[in-house]
Formats: sequence, C-alpha cells, structure tokens
Amino acid sequence: MVNKILKELKSKKNAEQAKVLSRFFKTGKGQYGEGDVFWGIKVPVLREIARKFKEASLVDIQELLNSKVHEHRMTGMFILVEKYKKAESKKEIYEFYLKNTKNINNWDLVDLTAPNIVGAFLLENKKERKILYSLVKSKNLWERRIAVLSTFTLLRNKEYEDILKIAELLLKDEQDLIHKAVGWMLRELGKRDKEIEIRFLEKHYKIMPRTMLRYAIEKFDLKEKKKYMKR
Repeated sequence: MVNKILKELKSKKNAEQAKVLSRFFKTGKGQYGEGDVFWGIKVPVLREIARKFKEASLVDIQELLNSKVHEHRMTGMFILVEKYKKAESKKEIYEFYLKNTKNINNWDLVDLTAPNIVGAFLLENKKERKILYSLVKSKNLWERRIAVLSTFTLLRNKEYEDILKIAELLLKDEQDLIHKAVGWMLRELGKRDKEIEIRFLEKHYKIMPRTMLRYAIEKFDLKEKKKYMKR
C-alpha cells in the first residue's frame, strides 16, 4: 500500500509551495528544521490522503516515517492518528509513536499528533504519565515539545496538574519553540481556570522567558499584560 500512498503524494507536489514551506519551517543550515525536504502539499490534502489509506499497516507507516520528505512523515502520522481512533490495542499505537520520536521532528508533526495519541492515551492511563517527565528532560527539542503538547488533551478534560509541573521544569529551557509551546498551554489553562494560571504567573513571571510569558497572557486585558510585562 505504501507505493500507492507515495504515488498519490507525488501527484500533489507543488514546487512553489515547497519553497514557501521550506522557509517557514526553517530548513536552512543550523535552523531547527535543517535538512527537512518539502514537497509543497498542504495539510488538508494530507489529511484526505491519510483517511483514504487509513487501513495501511504499521509497516507501511514506518516506511513513511523513515522518509526524508516531510509530507511522507506527516501522512504517516495522520494515518496513525486514524488508526488510534479505532484501535483495539491503543497501547500498541501509543508505543509505536514513542518509538518514532526521532522521525517526529518538526513542530507541526508534534502539534497535530501528540495530543491525539500520547495525550489521548495518557488521559485514560494516568499511571503511564511518568513518560511525560522522561520526555521533558530529553535533549531532543521535539521530545520536550511532545511532552508539552500531550498535556493539551489533559487540559481539555480539566486536568491541570501535569502542565503546571512541566511548565515549571521548562522555565529555563533555551529553545524558543518550547517557550511558545508552554506559553500556549498556559494560555489554554487560563481559558479554563484563570485563577490557576494567575497563581502560576505570580510565582514565576519574573523568571519566565519573555516569549513564554507573552504567549501565556495573550488573552489578558491591556492592564494585566502591562503588569506582567513590566517585570
């Protein structure tokens, strides 16, 4: 089946869009997406192809994930999300995901899949959440971001403990993409319980990376924003 998937993806290639995406996802030397290859296929098209081939095996998905082409990996991840929804053994899909973190190596690959697989599994299997704290200590930027984004599913279900702990652990992280992710999750927390977010901010805002803080208070009114930004 993988050959059929690759053939369909190849038919959707767009050279001009590929140039735009290569710049957007920072594929230049020394940038976070260095070496990533884009074919210029937009996400809705990839989702459509993934749904069409949702019966692909894990062997097929593995082949897609091993590819240097970004859209191959993204399609593989979208198929995996589809399989997770109906899987009898969700743990198998979850473990497959974690074995492939080296291939989940750009922020869109993380953001569009981690909540739907890792987050969804951990919502139902609380005893397994120690994996978040292993990932958050990883030297791999993307594993740390997986830890952060996986809490999105927990947040949606009013479970806030893990994002608060993870945010605290990442206050001194050096990567801007982690600052943005943590700030985003704190903002999502605030939408659900602003008091809890404010307690976290009061404790940490003076040492929070500026980007993290800016993202966290994006929905605050101007007076509140000024208070926190004048640290």
